[in-house]
Amino acid sequence: MADRYQRLTARGPGAFVARQLGLPRPEPLERHRPGRPVTAGPVALGGAEGGRVRKPLRAVLDGLGATVTEDGTEEGTGDRPAALVFDATGITDSGRLRELHAYLHPRVRSLAPCGRLVVLGTPPEQAGGVAEAAAQRALEGFTRSAGKELRRGSTAHLLLVGHGAEQALESTVRFVLSARSAYVSGQTLRVTGPAAPDAGPADWERPLDGRVAVVTGASRGIGAVVAQTLARDGAHVVCLDVPQQGAALRGVAQRCAGSALELDVTAADAGAVLAGHLRERHGGVDVVVHNAGVTRDKTLGRMDAGRWDAVMAVNLTSVERLTEALLDGDEPVLRGGGRVVCTSSISGIAGNAGQTNYAASKAGLIGLVQALAPRVAARGVTVNAVAPGFIETQMTAAVPLFLREAGRRMNSLAQGGQPVDVAEAVAYFASPGSSAVSGQVLRVCGQSLLGA
Repeated sequence: MADRYQRLTARGPGAFVARQLGLPRPEPLERHRPGRPVTAGPVALGGAEGGRVRKPLRAVLDGLGATVTEDGTEEGTGDRPAALVFDATGITDSGRLRELHAYLHPRVRSLAPCGRLVVLGTPPEQAGGVAEAAAQRALEGFTRSAGKELRRGSTAHLLLVGHGAEQALESTVRFVLSARSAYVSGQTLRVTGPAAPDAGPADWERPLDGRVAVVTGASRGIGAVVAQTLARDGAHVVCLDVPQQGAALRGVAQRCAGSALELDVTAADAGAVLAGHLRERHGGVDVVVHNAGVTRDKTLGRMDAGRWDAVMAVNLTSVERLTEALLDGDEPVLRGGGRVVCTSSISGIAGNAGQTNYAASKAGLIGLVQALAPRVAARGVTVNAVAPGFIETQMTAAVPLFLREAGRRMNSLAQGGQPVDVAEAVAYFASPGSSAVSGQVLRVCGQSLLGA
């Protein structure tokens, strides 16, 4: 759905009035286009003394073909940096946080529109002592606040890099620096496992070549765009939805050059049917995206059991059953090195009035991801979740005008996201290069003011 307010305030009299009244002026976000470079301009790279990721990070940036300037060499170049990147892993106490300020303070206002501020730190639980743990945890508050201060479509990211994971940065660095992360800001990503052997794809534009993906709820909305995005990245996509959506589902599958499977995920035999289909037709599956979901909103005192049961059955119980079916047995249908991605919601993090059923189901998915990830790690399988905020879909288009406008503006980017923003986050988790990222919940919400 078109954001008329954004168009009105973009230029001319509308822009003038918005400036005079102090109203938000949402910046049109740069989103990924195949073939475009990861960064649209120079990357300014700095770091605290003793940092352990600067060298491998520089190697990644050089491999991207980025123009990298270090420690003030960008002065006088005339180009505004597309990204400011700081290795804070060397900060061992609160006094040394001053180094972070000293580097970014004179540069942050020069950041180009739709730029990136990226800080890299150490997971606090891996710190060498109390002082270092406190300083490393401080990076989260810094990054979240910086994301709320940035303007003109720029975003902030914190990457916590575990000891031994320094060589596993490329997929995550590509994501946060690129237009694929346009609607992600103020979030923390942990890169904590060592990269799997030969984990990086041969072609970063088509990282899923030769792989099979299944997307539930694929007939429309976010699911349809996820299917198309995974197909763009090279996967054969099995598009799954209920038989009632058969015509739309087949249309999506055709556009993806994939295949359609009509199946009610709440059916008692759904897991067996899906596992059998994937084994017989494709020899297994590499990427599983649990996207199917429904809402049946009512306040708790007015919510009948039918509304509660319907939401739980689709949003949570079916995910548990299908995942179990695909992981079961000596030769699981989900192949080694596979990816499981669940679609949660910021409602599962912050809650929402009238959605006790929906928020409970989406919070349950977060619990599933965090519990399952370590159990399947030995097979190289990762399990992650995306948590969308206000995304422009048919569902949000039906929200009353004033609530819709509040949903759009109550985030650091002052606008709603697009289905492709969620799809790009799913594709990042699905990449073979993301083997060191598991058990994560990534909010795709423009840094919503709701929740943490």
